[in-house]
Amino acid sequence: MPRIAFQGEVGAYGHQACLEARPGFDPLPCPTFDDAIEAVRSGAADLGMIAIENSTYGRVADVHQLLPESGLHIVDEAFLRVRISVLGVKGAALADLRRVRGMSILLGQARGFIRRHGLQTLAWSDNAAGAREVARLGDPAEGSLAPEIAAQVYGLDVLASDVEDHGGNTTRFLIMSREADLSRRGDTMMTSFVFRVRNIPAALYKALGGFATNGVNMTKLESYMVDGRFSATQFYAEVEGHPDDPALARALEELHYFSSTVRLMGVFPAARPRHES
Repeated sequence: MPRIAFQGEVGAYGHQACLEARPGFDPLPCPTFDDAIEAVRSGAADLGMIAIENSTYGRVADVHQLLPESGLHIVDEAFLRVRISVLGVKGAALADLRRVRGMSILLGQARGFIRRHGLQTLAWSDNAAGAREVARLGDPAEGSLAPEIAAQVYGLDVLASDVEDHGGNTTRFLIMSREADLSRRGDTMMTSFVFRVRNIPAALYKALGGFATNGVNMTKLESYMVDGRFSATQFYAEVEGHPDDPALARALEELHYFSSTVRLMGVFPAARPRHES
């Protein structure tokens, strides 16, 4: 059976995303995003399921820096509706809880619930690992925020369900592969790339102008510093279309002219209309 790597332990949201998006693959848990990417790069896994952003919390820290240097290619995307459960030891009640643990990105998606119940929070390396720790402690005062699947895996009770601040709380994952796939076509194709602009006045404005004049819809533009310098900025972008489409080909040609580097990250069919994302 082919394998798909994810960050986290068995019972994590990444695990759930793998089961839903690639049911024919054997999920491979990895401690960090670095480890998940390396598993694909080394051949230990065929694909990687990498969380990139959450509709409530925003982008996942560090991932934008990891992807361009990974040597991997984006071949698909997956959206996971993140339903947050409060897990405790068998027989515990919600009123017994004093502390909950979870990854900072997940704690940030349930601030209202945490505040209403006056709970202390412990930032954890992984949500499923937090659930496992609660099971180990066996203390009714200790709880974790995690998917319901983690309760089944670690023998815990679900003390509360759907405690996320927003009903549409969703995490977007990128599916990564060692090989690029430019052959597919769908109703809406997405092209992702990273670039750095040349050091000239209005370089970013000029670099992006080709997308506007050619009618190419840009759905994402993220900036982040690289090489530990404030002056070195890299941009991650996603646009609708395939690089072979004449309009996008012209826009990319203009981008190359005003940029010092442009690197194609992937071409993949949109999993859902962007206005729903």
